[in-house]
Amino acid sequence: MQLFYKNTGLNPYVWLVFFILPFYYISQYSKLWPMVAGIFIILFFFVCYLLAFITKGWQVYMWIGLLIAISITMTIAYDYAYFSLFLAFFIGNIKNKAGFFTLYSVNLAASFLTINYSFIKQSTLLLSQFPFVFITLMASILLPISTYNKNKREQLEGQLENANKRLDDLVKMEERQRIARDLHDTLGQKLSLIGLKTDLAKRLLRMNPDQAEIELNDLRQTASTALKEVREMVTTMRGTQLVDELFRAEQILKAASIEFVLEGNPKLQDTSQLNENVLGMCLKEAVTNVVKHSQAAVCTIRIEETLADNILTVQDNGVGIERTRKQERRGTGILGMKERLEFVNGCLDIRSGAEVEGTSIVIHVPKLVRKPIKEVEQ
Repeated sequence: MQLFYKNTGLNPYVWLVFFILPFYYISQYSKLWPMVAGIFIILFFFVCYLLAFITKGWQVYMWIGLLIAISITMTIAYDYAYFSLFLAFFIGNIKNKAGFFTLYSVNLAASFLTINYSFIKQSTLLLSQFPFVFITLMASILLPISTYNKNKREQLEGQLENANKRLDDLVKMEERQRIARDLHDTLGQKLSLIGLKTDLAKRLLRMNPDQAEIELNDLRQTASTALKEVREMVTTMRGTQLVDELFRAEQILKAASIEFVLEGNPKLQDTSQLNENVLGMCLKEAVTNVVKHSQAAVCTIRIEETLADNILTVQDNGVGIERTRKQERRGTGILGMKERLEFVNGCLDIRSGAEVEGTSIVIHVPKLVRKPIKEVEQ
């Protein structure tokens, strides 16, 4: 058996002294009826104290009212002013703000008035214990506030922990959806193409072996490309920085004979890995659209940081999005970007036509700094 438990320390033994102390005061009286009445009042106090802990709603305030009345009675009749400590501890655990401040004020006023009354009537027992009475008054002032703030902090920390767990669950869910989208976009088209080329090569084997060989070479190249894209996707799943995505975007644009221009600092400050990932994926999709549809000669990527947001602008001097839409049906790239941005409370603005030359895609992603939760002291 441990004498002092780690999570409670000396607290139970200190409170045990306060439980025994009122009976000591009662024992100082030589007459029987004051002793019996005092013992009855003390037992009634502890019964009400227990009921105040186990009841809820308006009944709690009823029992606390009785406890304050008993504390006043014990102070005036028996010069015992220490029941206010029990009340101070209990009131500090009340969660309702209005109820807390009301009971705190009533208990404090009752303690001050009754102790001053005892001093005025020259109570020798109370005067002899003035230092302890003064400490009791200070504790009645400070203990409820301290306990209330401690409980409030623990409650907020618990809510923050639950919110972080919920956010982690949402991140995992979004990551699964992202993997599903990327697998569909990366492998779906390539596997369909591989199936079609396989059937075509099979038919050409006897009729035109040379053409069949060409199709088989294309088939092998398509499979290699699909494998490379899968590997890149797996790397992205591990989390990429915007700097790495910009390097890949530069390589793709140069391969498409499009001039690459970068403005701003790609190393983001105070940004979560999730939000930087989303920004990188949107950049990848926007650059892919520039290469496929814009017919541009220059692509400018601009990075700006504000106190709350990271702003990424991808602008080209191509034909514009309106002409592109007339020539072919709109793909799922823009929709995928919007879905990713909605998850992190970001937004997407597409400008084209009279506003700017070519097309300008402006992506806003908020900064999000998640700090570790402090361990709650036991």
